[in-house]
Amino acid sequence: MSDATCPFCVVRSFTLIADSDLAFAIRDKFPVRPLHTLIIPKRHVSDIFSTSREEREALHQLALECREAISRDDPEVQGFNFGSNVGAAAGQKIFHAHLHLIPRRIGDTPPPPARPNE
Repeated sequence: MSDATCPFCVVRSFTLIADSDLAFAIRDKFPVRPLHTLIIPKRHVSDIFSTSREEREALHQLALECREAISRDDPEVQGFNFGSNVGAAAGQKIFHAHLHLIPRRIGDTPPPPARPNE
């Protein structure tokens, strides 16, 4: 995906949750759970492994800010899923690096087991 067709590069009418020189955060358009947030580098780069050290630090800092705000706004949040899909085989749909911060509440959907049941 090029900058000209990338939805994170072309559309700039996002409602920002947080912002810095190198990254920004928005709510996911198709949230897995309420308050599902995307943290995105401003520079077009295909995946999280292609970001610079400075961009990764900016992404992490915004994730911390968003986590704090979500926890403050919704006391039912008891945990988070935090990560990135890299590559089509892993479920990446938009080929501009982004991190998912997904708030989890007790009873919403059980997390997968740490190892298969025996």
